[in-house]
Amino acid sequence: MPKIRFHKLAAIVVLIGFAAWMVTGEFSSVGSVAANKAKAAEVEQGKAPDASKPKTAQAEPKAPLRTVAVVTPPRKTYARAIRISGLTEADKRAVLATRVAGVIDRLPVSQGQHVKTGDLVLMLAAEEKISMVDNAKQLVAQRTAELDAAERLTKTGNLPKLQLDTARSNLTQAQSQLDTAQAELDRNEVKAPFDGVIDRVPVELGSSVMQGGEVATIIKLDPVIARGEISERDLGYLKIGDKANVRLVSGQTVEGTVRYISRDASSATRTFRVEVAIPNADGSVPAGMTAEIQLSALPTDAVLLPRSVVTLGDKGDLGIRAVGKDNKVAFFPIDLVDDTPTGLVLGGIPADARIIVAGQELVKEGEVVKPVEADQATIQKLLGEATAGTQ
Repeated sequence: MPKIRFHKLAAIVVLIGFAAWMVTGEFSSVGSVAANKAKAAEVEQGKAPDASKPKTAQAEPKAPLRTVAVVTPPRKTYARAIRISGLTEADKRAVLATRVAGVIDRLPVSQGQHVKTGDLVLMLAAEEKISMVDNAKQLVAQRTAELDAAERLTKTGNLPKLQLDTARSNLTQAQSQLDTAQAELDRNEVKAPFDGVIDRVPVELGSSVMQGGEVATIIKLDPVIARGEISERDLGYLKIGDKANVRLVSGQTVEGTVRYISRDASSATRTFRVEVAIPNADGSVPAGMTAEIQLSALPTDAVLLPRSVVTLGDKGDLGIRAVGKDNKVAFFPIDLVDDTPTGLVLGGIPADARIIVAGQELVKEGEVVKPVEADQATIQKLLGEATAGTQ
């Protein structure tokens, strides 16, 4: 009996101890310690991931670089061409008018007639004035004869010197009267002030004109002048004596020389007047004809490229896109040197620039691209399209 009680007592003690162990949770700490030890071992062996590094998403594949066609064009020295619109005009133009009123008595010229300096263009009726000139001439002749006689008599001592002085005074007075009469007669005449062509005669023989009335227009067409306006940006490229080609609206092309460059800009357009003198001895170039003036300035280093390579930059200025040594796209503003039928002559482009001739509109400044040298066929095609665009 005592033996049985001891066993029961032992079982009760064991149950109480197990319950206390369950309540304190010591079993979990044992598992945790084991797990921690296992993780530490994995970290030491480099198997476990580093918890300090954030988890990143899987990297997406990079897009392929855009391919562009490039070319390094040969550089040459080109004469800078400045083209402006203009008109031809006479070197000199004068509207002839009468100095006195009267009736036209002589009109020896007609429209289109060539005249020399001093040629009579028109004369008003002046019978009284002509008579006064004739009388004055006769008086001068008389006074001249009287002075000759007085000088001979004075030399022989038969005439006092005082009378000789009187004879000289009389001749001077007669000559003055003749000059006055002749000046009055000249007021009735209209003469050519320079060599030229009578362009307009608005009066007829026998008609009456008022003082200051217009009777003829005379122009000088040798040389003929081509006049235009040049921008302030191009002004520094020109100088007096530069050669210029002038293409008339009729298709005729003539050559001239810059003879005048204004130094006072137009307040409305901020442009400067330029005059080109063109030899015109035969009068084949008329005044008032529309013309295109091409001025040749100092030569500059430039390249010839198709028109299609020119594009707009981020700031809206014209230029070209090129590829640098790092294959990045760069933009270069252009200096238009000339516009030819075969393409544009452009300055301001670096010597080592690889110019994009295909795909320039699809890339941006700073973008990395894959440049491919354009073949000769592509270049010729682009230049051919540029040529076709000008026809």
